[in-house]
Amino acid sequence: MTAELCHIIRDISQDVNVPSDGIVSRTVYQDEHLKVVLFGFAPGQELSEHTASMPAIMHFLRGESKITVGERKDEAVSGTWVHMLPNVQHSVLAVTETVMLLLLLKCGKPGSAGSAGGGHP
Repeated sequence: MTAELCHIIRDISQDVNVPSDGIVSRTVYQDEHLKVVLFGFAPGQELSEHTASMPAIMHFLRGESKITVGERKDEAVSGTWVHMLPNVQHSVLAVTETVMLLLLLKCGKPGSAGSAGGGHP
């Protein structure tokens, strides 16, 4: 069996049904290097402060949110892109209906082949 050379999702921002009250998340892609999760936030919903054990990217596709990354507080709108190192505390509060794509970079996870001390120069 051969691996697919690419994975295409057209207009991924439309690939989530945002609930009227709550948060929905769905893994849209995963392999040994990357996990991609699509989130839909109703207005006023919050993903409370937490950390990820690997580098992560939040890409806001639609809506407006207030974000905290480490000590920094900011606003995220359509097109906002945020890169975070492992174990950085972060949170998201949706001001309007928000769609966000989360990319978890497994190659930067401690102990993986792509992380510091993982065997690569």
